[in-house]
Amino acid sequence: MVTILKDKGEPVGQLPTQPWRTHPATVRVMAALTAEGAPVRFVGGCVRDALLHRPVKDIDLATPEPPERVMALLRQAGLRALPTGLAHGTVTAFVDEKSFEITTLRRDVTCDGRRAVVAYTDDWKEDAARRDFTINALSADPSGAVFDPFDGLSDLHRGRVRFVGAPKTRITEDVLRLLRYFRFYGWYGRPPPNREALAACRALAPCLADLAGERVREEMGKILLAPDPAGVLLLMQGERVLEHVLPEGRDFGRLRLVAWFEDRGLRIPGITPDPVRRLAAVLTVGREAIEILGARLRLSRRETRRLCGLVEESVAPDLLPVPGMAEPVLRRALQVLGAERFRDLALLRWAARRAMTGRTATAENLHWLHLLEGAAAWAPRAFPVGGGDVLALGIEPGPKVGLWLARLRQTWEETGCAADRQTLLAHLTEWVGKRETTGEAS
Repeated sequence: MVTILKDKGEPVGQLPTQPWRTHPATVRVMAALTAEGAPVRFVGGCVRDALLHRPVKDIDLATPEPPERVMALLRQAGLRALPTGLAHGTVTAFVDEKSFEITTLRRDVTCDGRRAVVAYTDDWKEDAARRDFTINALSADPSGAVFDPFDGLSDLHRGRVRFVGAPKTRITEDVLRLLRYFRFYGWYGRPPPNREALAACRALAPCLADLAGERVREEMGKILLAPDPAGVLLLMQGERVLEHVLPEGRDFGRLRLVAWFEDRGLRIPGITPDPVRRLAAVLTVGREAIEILGARLRLSRRETRRLCGLVEESVAPDLLPVPGMAEPVLRRALQVLGAERFRDLALLRWAARRAMTGRTATAENLHWLHLLEGAAAWAPRAFPVGGGDVLALGIEPGPKVGLWLARLRQTWEETGCAADRQTLLAHLTEWVGKRETTGEAS
């Protein structure tokens, strides 16, 4: 248990021992930066997550040394360094396939709601005051001693997400902080949410229209990956925030169940938390509206195509996953749709069914599991006949070759992709012979 004291520039606790702190790459970077006596601290997410004993993904560092000096110290130690954000004092060091962002202590000079003009400082608290939330203003020195200028430790362990300073002021400085509030509440908060923060988010929600689609997409993706994304989106809806970023999202019951399936309900290969699948779960609009959404949020073409492919109107009714599908029908659906798309459609349809009825019978659940396990085990099968086989029967090169192959593929799919090459060639020979005998057009 961390002892929480008021930070007056003195350590208030100690980071738990974790491998990332003693990793050789971390040790080399810290040694390089402190080689001539400059102070360096771990900052932000790595400190926050280490205190909660969560996995640490990114290691960010801060120092009062200017970026040019940081670059020189790293290169002096034989480390690769690049100026990845000199406008904001950030240098990135690369060691053993790991990267470390090192930022010079800063203070804001001006902010316009999207970007800030900064000046360097040697005041750790002044730099921490730039952070959005108290739990992100924590820092720790190389020994693991924790510094906490804004009572972030208390907030962290009580599940409170609070802005550093006045919420309206902090959001006005950077409107993205409004969405970050809901993201961090989803990952670190416990009810009730901070009333002052919610009031500021509600009042400033119209300002979200000024954000670039890429920034909104990134935050919404992280919100959707939270343990209870439906709960976060419902909170956003209640505060009149969701209507400014995702008005198409209303199916919170289906989203909640899809997230539960991914996180805890199922143990099937390939089924893990997926932001695109979760986005598909909450959407209540058709293909055309999804394409508009994809353009607004700057989704990749692949992501937009995947979302459109999970709208039931884009799937032939006889290919949609349903409990009790006959094996040949299941194999055909898997071959035509692909295992991933079929799996996602099955998850979405099962979740929709349970959201509508409150529960599903054990027998029905077993049927859905059978479909998902079939998708996990499925390997695409190569169509065993090609254009050369059609030409060998005297069909002239041209569009008719494709028509014969399409007819034969349909027959193959109707058998659940089980018919072998010899069987298919027999069908083809029969059809071509019949055409020649009767004059039937191909």
